[in-house]
Amino acid sequence: MRSHITTKGLDKSTQRGLYYAMGILPEELDKPLIAVVNSQNETMPGHRNLDIISKAVKEGILQAGGTPVEFPTIAICDGIAMGHYGMHYPLASRELIADSIECMMNAHAYDGMVLISNCDKITPGMLMAAARLNVPAINIAGGTMDTGCYNNKKTSFIELIEAQGEVARGIMTNEEMDEFEHCAIPGCGACNELGTGNTMLYLSEAMGMALPGSALPANLGERVALAKRTGIKIVELVNKNICPRDIITKDAIHNALRVTMAIGGSSNSMLHLPAIAYEAGVEFSFDDVEKISETTPLLSKIKPSGDDYPADFSRAGGVAALMNELKEYGLLKDNLTVTGKNIFENIKNVKVKDDAVIRTKETAYSQTGGLKILYGNIAPEGAICKSAGVLPEMMKHTGPARVFDQEEPAVKAIYGGEIKPGDVVVIRYEGPKGGPGMREMLSPTAAIVGMGLGDSVSLITDGRFSGASRGAAVGHVSPEAADGGLIAFIKDGDSVTVDINDGLVTLNVDESVIEQRKKNWTPHNPPVFEGSYLERYSKLVKSAMTGAVLRRGKEL
Repeated sequence: MRSHITTKGLDKSTQRGLYYAMGILPEELDKPLIAVVNSQNETMPGHRNLDIISKAVKEGILQAGGTPVEFPTIAICDGIAMGHYGMHYPLASRELIADSIECMMNAHAYDGMVLISNCDKITPGMLMAAARLNVPAINIAGGTMDTGCYNNKKTSFIELIEAQGEVARGIMTNEEMDEFEHCAIPGCGACNELGTGNTMLYLSEAMGMALPGSALPANLGERVALAKRTGIKIVELVNKNICPRDIITKDAIHNALRVTMAIGGSSNSMLHLPAIAYEAGVEFSFDDVEKISETTPLLSKIKPSGDDYPADFSRAGGVAALMNELKEYGLLKDNLTVTGKNIFENIKNVKVKDDAVIRTKETAYSQTGGLKILYGNIAPEGAICKSAGVLPEMMKHTGPARVFDQEEPAVKAIYGGEIKPGDVVVIRYEGPKGGPGMREMLSPTAAIVGMGLGDSVSLITDGRFSGASRGAAVGHVSPEAADGGLIAFIKDGDSVTVDINDGLVTLNVDESVIEQRKKNWTPHNPPVFEGSYLERYSKLVKSAMTGAVLRRGKEL
């Protein structure tokens, strides 16, 4: 076993003594040492219950004959970081999460690991670490938050943030807003809409890196039982030497993309799946993404794209039922999973329990997937749109640009009534490098919808979006403004076309005018202070269309 390099031999008496000092028995050092990587904290509802998950995982490890050793990693709440300087950090923290796990796993030479996560960057950061280290690993998430209720209507995080616009317009009172705040997001779990947290929770199962049952709500005893089974299973994977790179193959990424398209998942999945593939040494192609999107029916629409909630998706059968539906249409690959069995074996007896939530191909919302890759002169390297959340009348829109060099003035202008129907809001210098950290634009997209402009205003940015975003919003524009991308040279009043149907985002300005603007260009400096982590991150991070991975090896 890997851990024996720290526990066996005369020259390891000091290491054994350190374990004994913590109450570890000598016979426990003969068993597989399993790291329990727990991002539990008191900063967000998605992590409040992870101590319960960890306890169950450790019970399972002990039952299966392993020795659990728990250590933490950081976790940032996008919701609390949103709309201020703090939003520079969540995407950048993904690398810290992966790096910290690498440090602990290699320094202590554990035999395997259970990755306990939830929410936006934490699950992908942990999966990146698993792929990089290639030590037996399973992901178990804290689960999804239950649906809220206000005035006898189902609610979620997305209704809460969009209600800010209703208050600004006088539709909702401050007193009503105060009451709404207390019931829209009612308890522990990843926020109750198809944001990045729940998307990545589902995709960890789709890739085969989590046991079936990822869609289970956080408050169910079934999730605790799932955690215990995860602890039991990791010991089996260690004994069989089944490692992440045996599972995270091109076929696994294919399946994750199929599920993303079938549920209209978060556009942030197009940052995280490439990054996970990169760590696993698997080629990732946005041409493949486009082909998969074009041939995958949109079977579910969970808030904010539709009227269903994550709890509804779970009751309808969850990821396994949806994947079995996709299998029937010949759209999945039969890859290995952490169960020790292939995906087709895992899902063969799982049926859809509510075909209004998980539809058939014949009754699908559309015959193409919920994400769209766009190109054009503004985004020659690519851009992303969550097309599942776009109104039909906004699938093609041409209008005058309203240009902002940061998120905050754009939000102020939207709530201030300065953005008019027909406008195209452009927010730049928010990319991975120029932001830095590629802040998510949930505040401006929610402001557009909340101010009643969702059917008449588009938004383009080199930043990214929350999974909770909806509307004609195009993000990940590459090259970004800080790298001299065309988005840096758009001016107020320029005609811009956002054509989601044909996958184009175009600046309708003569090339000679653009070339003249480039001669006078001075890029903005990222808002970072010398010596900060963000300064280092901005110098290492690559394009959004690489997954915003960091330069390494000969690239440095």
